[in-house]
Amino acid sequence: MKKAALHNLGCKVNAYETEAMQQILEDAGYEIVPFTEKADVYVINTCSVTNMADRKSRQMLHRAKKINPDAVVVAAGCYVQTRETEAALDESIDIIIGNNKKHELIRLLDEYAKDSKRTAEVVDINHEKQEYEELFLEKTAEHTRAFIKVQDGCNQFCSYCVIPFARGRVRSRRAEDVLGEVRRLAGQGYREVVLTGIHLSSYGQDTGDTLLHLIERVHDIEGIARIRLGSLEPRIVTEDFVRRLSELPKVCAHFHLSLQSGCDTVLERMNRRYDTAEYERGCRLLRSYFTHPAITTDVIVGFPGETDAEFALTEKYLEKIHFYEMHIFKYSRREGTKAAAMPDQIPEQIKTKRSAALLALAEKMSVEFRDYYIGKEVKALLEEELLIDGKRYYTGYTAEYVKVACEAEGDRANEFVSGQITGRLTENIYLLVEF
Repeated sequence: MKKAALHNLGCKVNAYETEAMQQILEDAGYEIVPFTEKADVYVINTCSVTNMADRKSRQMLHRAKKINPDAVVVAAGCYVQTRETEAALDESIDIIIGNNKKHELIRLLDEYAKDSKRTAEVVDINHEKQEYEELFLEKTAEHTRAFIKVQDGCNQFCSYCVIPFARGRVRSRRAEDVLGEVRRLAGQGYREVVLTGIHLSSYGQDTGDTLLHLIERVHDIEGIARIRLGSLEPRIVTEDFVRRLSELPKVCAHFHLSLQSGCDTVLERMNRRYDTAEYERGCRLLRSYFTHPAITTDVIVGFPGETDAEFALTEKYLEKIHFYEMHIFKYSRREGTKAAAMPDQIPEQIKTKRSAALLALAEKMSVEFRDYYIGKEVKALLEEELLIDGKRYYTGYTAEYVKVACEAEGDRANEFVSGQITGRLTENIYLLVEF
């Protein structure tokens, strides 16, 4: 039996596709082994969201060939989609598979086995409308939570972002295929699903459906107790959207609203298509329909031309909105994007200073959000065992994604527990005393 190893880089969509390719390999008779072990085939699902992602993709491809020089190394995904010429010159790579072609994995491996000829299967994903590439899962690496890819592509063309060029235009998965996969995973015992996509808010705009309608249909599936959502665009957060979500008890009060900057002039240069007032209205709506919802976000520091005054506005705005978590990124210049050609590129040391300031603010706000629950009654879905100071606990998450732990005997993974949070057990884990 041939052995295959896979490694994923990048987002949850990439993670889903990597697991789908693993399933394709398993169905074809391959034994899956850890990436660090010797294998006959290595599949690296690459990322290209930043220069560092490109670099890590190349490093993992080279590492695979170093582990076994005789193995077939497959480079798939965004890095090879945006850097096809560069990848074609890399002697560590035997097969290149671009986005929307990952379902061709076994065919390409079989063809390579016949003549050992380096090959590439990359479509010009931006030349014409592509169909949604149907991949599916029957199981995931997660024990309790399953990520479900429902959408691909992006039409936004933010001035800093290469992803529309890597992923093409918006393509939505057929609702029946989504529902079928959710039912299969529910049948395998999964209690929680996370709906994800490259630009999730655009789901259905090419098919006449809507994300809200899809969520409502997933909500009806027996066995699924929780629904989480991937990153949302602020413009989708209307009163009708929030009200109808609040009427679905399985929807977790945990929302990731991408912001990028708290300064309107920077947002305009980013081509983000909303302003800070609209974003704030969305947060107020969520907080009016949900009790203490977890609102998380992304922020880019050091965007071209960002002045000290503009950064100060962002810092003040972030504190005003008061997020649960913030993912802070230093602007990364991406060839082929409009921002790469903008004047007044910010020096790296200024980006680092601004990033440090926002990371400190993020930690402060995160602690404040989590400490709110001390003394409160919550419900958590347990996931895994953990030893803390010699005691055995099971850890899990509340609907708001606060990590808790309770003393437990036996295997309690995938079990809901209710109790009171009595305080911090560790810096980021809170003690839950069961009722």
